[in-house]
Amino acid sequence: MKVLIDTCVLYPTVMRSVVVGVAATGAFKPLWSARILEEWARAARKLGPGGEAQARAEISQLRTQWPEAEMIWKPSLESRLWLPDPNDVHVLAAAVAGSADVILTLNAADFPRNVLADEGLSRADPDAFLLGHWQAGPGAVLGVCNSVLAEARRLSGAHWEMRALLKKARLPRLAKAVAG
Repeated sequence: MKVLIDTCVLYPTVMRSVVVGVAATGAFKPLWSARILEEWARAARKLGPGGEAQARAEISQLRTQWPEAEMIWKPSLESRLWLPDPNDVHVLAAAVAGSADVILTLNAADFPRNVLADEGLSRADPDAFLLGHWQAGPGAVLGVCNSVLAEARRLSGAHWEMRALLKKARLPRLAKAVAG
């Protein structure tokens, strides 16, 4: 399965770490575009002076880990596509160019299911998507979540609990399942 990951899923560190970690287990092939990655870097500016630099370093790591994930397409593709928000057409174009099965996004209203179906795509919310992967293979997803938890504790110096960390990352159903 090929999954186009929208900026709103890549930008938050914990959510991205869990999604990309599950992809690294072989559960799916992640896709994105240069514009999606650039949107993430620019969004990170609001974190302060080092936010964008940190995002660009993380983007570089993603590009190294997933060299075939970045989609490109001819401009004519975007001109034939439509979404309620024209600023999101590039996301749909990247999904079409990569023959994605799913667009992983938090922005349901901007990606109507009927429009996506016309392109052979579906839309998934990260929490439901990850919960589905946990239900199919709890051990692999739990391993990823444990690694993310350990890294969050290391970086923050705080003693995060799994459920609280995943809930804060807008993954409440996964949090409930994993933390049992």
